[in-house]
Amino acid sequence: MKSINALISAKNISVIKNQKSILKNIDIQINKNDFVSIIGPNGAGKTMLLKCLMGFYKPEFGEINKKEGLKIGYMPQSIKVINTIPINVKSFITVRKKFDKISFQQVILETQIDKIIDKQLSILSGGEMQRVLLARSLLNNPDLLILDEPAQNLDISGQMNFYKLLQSIYKKRNLSILMVSHDLHLVMVSTKRVLCLSNHICCSGKPQQITKDPEFISMFGKDMANMMAVYQHSDSRHNHNNQNFIIGEENN
Repeated sequence: MKSINALISAKNISVIKNQKSILKNIDIQINKNDFVSIIGPNGAGKTMLLKCLMGFYKPEFGEINKKEGLKIGYMPQSIKVINTIPINVKSFITVRKKFDKISFQQVILETQIDKIIDKQLSILSGGEMQRVLLARSLLNNPDLLILDEPAQNLDISGQMNFYKLLQSIYKKRNLSILMVSHDLHLVMVSTKRVLCLSNHICCSGKPQQITKDPEFISMFGKDMANMMAVYQHSDSRHNHNNQNFIIGEENN
């Protein structure tokens, strides 16, 4: 049954390309103030599911419903920067975007890009570029933020800093987040619900429950499941209002 708090929902959607099943009988619902992470192996259909939910691809079967007036912000895995075309951060963020000056200032401060706003895209570090992409996705003040492997090209320190920033924005803005990620150790700490995908939904639930599921263990292995369980247990003893013990300084 669809919740009155549902922002977007998909029921029994399937995608078939070149006679191959990419997604099969997928049910998913993102509610207000939700934080859902999709995990799974390469080729599992994770990015395709995001495309279907955003309306970039129409599934062969099933239906997708969105709350009227829903605003979605999308952060892709990466962008291709053409070095011969000069464009700075401010121009990139604001091109073809409707915004007011107050929203713009809020976003650049939130995402910590105020000091690089006039920098050329071509000389940004990996961490800087990801914050710029995040800023661009927030400019329309979205109800739902969708991210596709947002920290895939960052080192462990950069990943931790990015997820810390994302958590801060999530709490401050009271929005919903749907994210595809391979960073299991960080996903298990930051998210409310986890969905394991391998062309179909293998298992789903709260992070502390999912690591005990036989499907999760089969997908990622017993050692990984045990490590995630230990990590969550250890992490639960710390105060996350101060994460300096794990995050460190921004190096990107």
